[in-house]
Amino acid sequence: MTTHGQTATGPHSRLRQLAWIVPATVVAAVSVVLAARWLVTLPAVADFLHAYPGTSELPERAPRGFPLWLSILHFLNGGLLLFIVLSGWSMRRTRRHGARPREFWTRDNERLVRTRNPPVRITLTSWWHLTVNTLWVLTGAVYFVLLFTTGQWTRIVPTRWDVVPNAISAAVQYLSLNWPHEDGWVNYNALQLLTYFATVFLAAPLAVLTGVRLAPGLAVRWRRLDHVFPPAVARTVHFSVMIWFVAFTVVHVALVLLTSPLRNLNHMYALRDDDDWLGLVVFAASLVVIATAWVLLRPPRLAAVAELTGTVTRR
Repeated sequence: MTTHGQTATGPHSRLRQLAWIVPATVVAAVSVVLAARWLVTLPAVADFLHAYPGTSELPERAPRGFPLWLSILHFLNGGLLLFIVLSGWSMRRTRRHGARPREFWTRDNERLVRTRNPPVRITLTSWWHLTVNTLWVLTGAVYFVLLFTTGQWTRIVPTRWDVVPNAISAAVQYLSLNWPHEDGWVNYNALQLLTYFATVFLAAPLAVLTGVRLAPGLAVRWRRLDHVFPPAVARTVHFSVMIWFVAFTVVHVALVLLTSPLRNLNHMYALRDDDDWLGLVVFAASLVVIATAWVLLRPPRLAAVAELTGTVTRR
């Protein structure tokens, strides 16, 4: 029952929203595809697509294929990113609904990390979010070192200006459902290259920067930055970056499975360029490992792990 001036919310309200959001999304998607298919029939556009087929040439020193370290870090990054998103979403939902957390964690100041100021008590969910973020940053640091010491950076860093028109060409081809030819073992298409570059060199640093700005304890001690970099702005950017990572992951996985799935999975999970089933088997096994970790790291086991680094208290 609602009072005068209030709007009912709940499952029925959400269903009513979906009743028009889903059809509208489908109509919009179909309209974009039809428009793109009409666009590629124009002579000027056809000439553009011929001049820029969608792939920018790599430097001669660019490596072929994928090394073992990249496969391992790819798996670790995917698992940690899943835990980061889920824990971050849980924190955001708790804050928006005004729920009172029941479990808290306080760092033990007598162990490895010692500070002059007393440790700040945070929720157990915040501890989990910060922990997986720290592991993700460490994984990213190793990735950056190996990326630039092995030459793999040449595959995701633009080195030619024609990457821009080639990326536009690839986007038009994707939208028209006449997807550009690609060979990820040798070279990504230009749109993929720019997307990977933005994810690694823009989105990831933004996630770290805004995450540090919002970290419990640090946010209070850095009050002087409130006028230059307000927490509200940092929170908005942090959430937007999370949306980017989720959207990137969904599209990335979809394209892997829709375009030569066995060969694509073999590239990253079997380190070979063929169409056998090994990559799929390893990929499925990696999903089982991640799912098992998620099940095991649920309360009360999560609290037990947190107690290894501090004190867990319950309301």
